[in-house]
Amino acid sequence: MLPSHQLLEFATVASNPSMASSSSSGPLKPVADLPSSCSPASHHPLQFITNVGLAASHAESKVSPCRQADGSPSAEVMGPEVSLPEDIIWKIHALMPIQDAARAACLSHDFLHSWRCYPKLIFDMRALGKQTRDFINIVDHIMRNHSGVGVKTFKLQTRDEFTVHPSYLDRWLQVAITPGIKEFTLGLPINSKLKYNFPGSLLSPEAAHSIQYFHITSCAFHSVGKVGRLSGLKTLCLHDVGITGEELYLLLSNSFLLEHLDLESCYDIHCLKIPHFWSKLNILEVQCCKMLQMIECSAPNLSTFNYDGPLIHISLGGSLQVKKMQMTCAIVPILLHYASAKLLSIAPNVQTLFLHSLYETVNTPVVLGKFLHLKYLEIKLFMPSRSPGYDFCSLVSFLDASPTLKTFVLRVEAPTMEGGLIPGVNIGEDSSLASCLPKHRHRKLKSVIITGFCPWKTMIELTRCILDYATSLKHLTLDTTSGYHRRRWGNCFPLGRDTIMEARKAIAAIKTYIEGKVPPKIKFKVLEPCNCNKCQEC
Repeated sequence: MLPSHQLLEFATVASNPSMASSSSSGPLKPVADLPSSCSPASHHPLQFITNVGLAASHAESKVSPCRQADGSPSAEVMGPEVSLPEDIIWKIHALMPIQDAARAACLSHDFLHSWRCYPKLIFDMRALGKQTRDFINIVDHIMRNHSGVGVKTFKLQTRDEFTVHPSYLDRWLQVAITPGIKEFTLGLPINSKLKYNFPGSLLSPEAAHSIQYFHITSCAFHSVGKVGRLSGLKTLCLHDVGITGEELYLLLSNSFLLEHLDLESCYDIHCLKIPHFWSKLNILEVQCCKMLQMIECSAPNLSTFNYDGPLIHISLGGSLQVKKMQMTCAIVPILLHYASAKLLSIAPNVQTLFLHSLYETVNTPVVLGKFLHLKYLEIKLFMPSRSPGYDFCSLVSFLDASPTLKTFVLRVEAPTMEGGLIPGVNIGEDSSLASCLPKHRHRKLKSVIITGFCPWKTMIELTRCILDYATSLKHLTLDTTSGYHRRRWGNCFPLGRDTIMEARKAIAAIKTYIEGKVPPKIKFKVLEPCNCNKCQEC
């Protein structure tokens, strides 16, 4: 791929043919000297250009050298033409990333012609590594010289410190949002003090009809009455967008094909009502909409529901189709209590359930009813040290209510607290064990993972209880490090001294109270801190 620091030059040259024929345009390489990423041996789109047209034409013609300012020869910017039908050239050009598409336009008049109708206008500030002014210049050069015809995808993704005058955005969007556009993304910095007022009038009936994916961030969007019918819309993502619940309903009143609705930090929405006629909707995500008081969803085929925010009234219409659900609450520390009382009425047929709580101030009560289809349950406590009296054994109520559960994961993110296991206590004979006993044996539970395992008496009791009553258990993993050193990038995460000391105490407790109770048939794994801060496999 073309280095990002040359994109402005190529975009400018491609957009201005007179510059391409000038000897002062710069030492652009001839076709024969394309980088290795564009060689016939690669699978790059330019492979087809090299094989079919450019390389052959270049070999048959003599490229007359021109002189640079220092007198050294360089190849002409405009290379020989491609002897292919115009529709094939346009299809090849459309397959290229925007950097390579701009360069090809500098090498061929045919590609220069198709460049003005290039369909994938993707500008990612992070990928280009540009400063604000350079980035604005790059985008502005390209958008000023684009015909506005043939745009299928427009994506403008910025960095947090990015600022741009609304007049630039108005001009760019007028070119981008034209009939035939399918994907639109405007990613401005979240929580920006000056929100861009998105002009709904740009979504004319012709342009609105073709849009399938629409994603805007950090905008005000109140002029929805000027928007055409979004009849082809399948995905809508609004992040940090000023829009009311009534305006959202009006915006989507004709979006009968909507499949995915994602709302994040939309503080003007107080009530979210989703009508029954959104029959295609299968994913609903609502996060950090702090003024939201109620969610009522009547979409009959909703299958995935993700919610992050305060505990409010949620009704999914008793949907029997919701199979995956995630609830996160970092405000009120009673999510598990709420879930035990409400979730069966919200999603009775859920199969995969994630419950993420800051911490719990009260023990988890008995669940009234059964999650008859629940196969995977993950519970995460971010800061349980704020509630040292919480009884982990009370989590057995979720296991009792899930007779078909196969995998149980408990993640404790910041387990360090004062106290812990009381020396000299015989876990097996302690009277608190009675509160931990499940009502029946778990014959389906196959795998249990506990990350952030620590030497708290109730956590040890919970583990021993699972070993006694999960008769089909095959895998038990106890991670004493909260999983911090096994992140997806493959390197160790630095662990503090206190964290390492707690992990050592946990390992000692595992050896004393748990290891001897693990049957030979169970694959038992204890994960300890690494001896180094940087390694590939731990």
